[in-house]
Amino acid sequence: MKAYVFPGQGAQFSGMGKDLYENSSLAKDLFLQANEILGFNITDVMFQGTDEELKQTKVTQPAIFLHSTILAACLGDTFRPDMVAGHSLGEFSALVANKTLRFEDGLKLVYQRALAMQKACEKEPSTMAAILGLEDHVVEEICATIDGVVVPANYNCPGQLVISGSIPAVEKACEKLTEAGAKRALILPVGGAFHSPLMEPAREELAAAIQDTIFSNPVCAVYQNVNAKAVIDPLTIQANLVSQLTGPVRWTQIMHAMIADGASEVIEVGPGKVLQGLFKKVDRAFPCSSAEL
Repeated sequence: MKAYVFPGQGAQFSGMGKDLYENSSLAKDLFLQANEILGFNITDVMFQGTDEELKQTKVTQPAIFLHSTILAACLGDTFRPDMVAGHSLGEFSALVANKTLRFEDGLKLVYQRALAMQKACEKEPSTMAAILGLEDHVVEEICATIDGVVVPANYNCPGQLVISGSIPAVEKACEKLTEAGAKRALILPVGGAFHSPLMEPAREELAAAIQDTIFSNPVCAVYQNVNAKAVIDPLTIQANLVSQLTGPVRWTQIMHAMIADGASEVIEVGPGKVLQGLFKKVDRAFPCSSAEL
């Protein structure tokens, strides 16, 4: 069974999608449609923007979404997923790929999500930190003892968990986690506390847009971030997508679930190879590749 996975924020690079635009009329049409929907030429930033320009949340999220969904569309009949999943932002790409969302609706939601998250970040100074070398339950237990907001946010792979929250609480948690034996507790260069209660204003804003969007029956199950379970019911998918902004990304659990449910290979659709690397941390021999035209 083929599992297709879609990357999240951080996988962007200058020049992303340019080869698709130049070599596929379908891709070119979709990119031009995206420029119109967004009201600015995101293709200019994607194809020749600087790293700094690409790092802006309002650019990064739609850029990665576009690279992933347009590549999937260009695969045509060869794209036959048995299961899909996406890391954080990538869940929206996965939902377009499995036909739950239309391309235009997915792009609008991603752009609204990016703007809402940016707004929430500006409201209260916050950050995230990568914790390496501790078991998940140790990180969870220590976070629970810290005053202020700090929670597990991204379960990326065994021994790698990202925490998220207010700056003082995250810094204090890093101290305690280092004392507990973490190999590294590294503050990340991000604009805010994604997948934490501090994203509640963004969740409320995005919830209204998600409720107003049509979610259709998918062609295959999506393994969703908030519960790491295979879901096919459109209303459940919709509700889980709303919860995603303030809930953790359970990627470690998603990888185990996909393998347990019969995935025989994983194909990453979009920029970079981050998700393939995470699967290799679960099973070094597991077949992983990048989608190519």
